[in-house]
Amino acid sequence: MILTLEKFSQITKNENYKEWYDVFSRLMPEYEIDTHVRVACFLSQCAHESGDFKFTKENLNYRWESLRRVFPKYFPNDALAKQYARQPEKIANRVYANRMGNGPESSGDGWRYRGRGVIQLTGRNNYQAFANDNGMALSEVSDYLETFEGAAKSAFWYWDKNKLNRFADDVDLEGLTKAINGGYNGLQDRIDKYNDIIEILLQDYERKE
Repeated sequence: MILTLEKFSQITKNENYKEWYDVFSRLMPEYEIDTHVRVACFLSQCAHESGDFKFTKENLNYRWESLRRVFPKYFPNDALAKQYARQPEKIANRVYANRMGNGPESSGDGWRYRGRGVIQLTGRNNYQAFANDNGMALSEVSDYLETFEGAAKSAFWYWDKNKLNRFADDVDLEGLTKAINGGYNGLQDRIDKYNDIIEILLQDYERKE
């Protein structure tokens, strides 16, 4: 096996590593995450997005200075940022309004369909597509994405839907990050995590010439 419980315990410090290992190891073959580089790419991206598998939903509890830095398009001046600071629901409704299938800020869709799961599935369109492909009602998705299985399965689903193994096979960590994040936020951390994980996975592995 590429990923064992012992190796996964070295990859993460999460206290629930056994639960995460169970769902990851069960679903990886189904989604053809079946090589050392694919496993390392998948886990490194998920670990970054979820804060080492601690967070299965987006918080968005930003200070006004952080809003100006992270979301300059939506908070173009200090005064506006200060009106929204430390109000996660209000922030989500603004930054995710009128895109990804969400309605306007007043609809509440930004908060309702904020990032969930270990790859942070975001937006009504993604939630609906996930629901359709998994035989669920849209109203069931939010709670499911906060379970171990749902948080993991949504990541596998997104990975498969966007054909991310093509980036993994080339170890194209920039392309992979852009496909998941929409930009390059946290790129160096993702690279560092990949390097650490691939080293762990290749322990005691004998390459055949």
